[in-house]
Amino acid sequence: MSSKLDGKVAVITGGSTGIGLATAKVFAHAGAQVFITGRRQAELDAAVEEIGAGAIGIQADSAKLPDLETLFAKVKSVAGRVDVLFANAGGGSFLPLGSITEAQYDDTFDRNVKGVLFTVQCALPLLGEGASVIITGSNTSIMGTPSFSVYSATKAAVRNLVRSWILDLKGRGIRINTISPGPIHTPGLVGLAGPDATAQQGLLDYLATQIPLGRVGEPEEVGKVVAFLASDDSSFINGAEIFVDGGLAQV
Repeated sequence: MSSKLDGKVAVITGGSTGIGLATAKVFAHAGAQVFITGRRQAELDAAVEEIGAGAIGIQADSAKLPDLETLFAKVKSVAGRVDVLFANAGGGSFLPLGSITEAQYDDTFDRNVKGVLFTVQCALPLLGEGASVIITGSNTSIMGTPSFSVYSATKAAVRNLVRSWILDLKGRGIRINTISPGPIHTPGLVGLAGPDATAQQGLLDYLATQIPLGRVGEPEEVGKVVAFLASDDSSFINGAEIFVDGGLAQV
């Protein structure tokens, strides 16, 4: 068993499914004590059972400040500190310019920007020397994507938050980096195509044709990179953005 994260206390928001869940499993396997959040209790409970290794689930919506305050109060009472924070919760939906609604804008920015900002800020008192913070970005932040402008803008905003925060925290020994996945086979991705399985497979097949590696990524492939950024192996990487997208944003 890998022990790169042995003894570290890790908090993963949006950890009940997709990239968050896969990362939680990688972290637990590497020896970390893992706390995960999710908005739906049933999915959260199932994820905790799947992760094993003493994982702890805390129901929380990252876009709601009282939920975040409760989350980190519980982490403090159980573990006393946070060594690794993976601010991963978020999401988005397709709407082209001309059809964008205020509700979609508010929901997407609340989940992807407000949630990330206050997740990190609420965790800050528990982060000490050598702590690692990883933020989920997206390769859409540097690409034009039809009908996805609001989501893409939130991820561009998050990228600049990271650049600015490493200056705010200069001298504290806390690293913050961005992980920017491309198309990853998660419930969130296929859900963009709606509930029809044929439409979902069609979306995956189309995306695969756009990626230089010729396939969509798996959540575990992102999780392994997050684990690298969480570990001491990346001790001099700070403010960086690592793309896990099969080369899509590089061509």
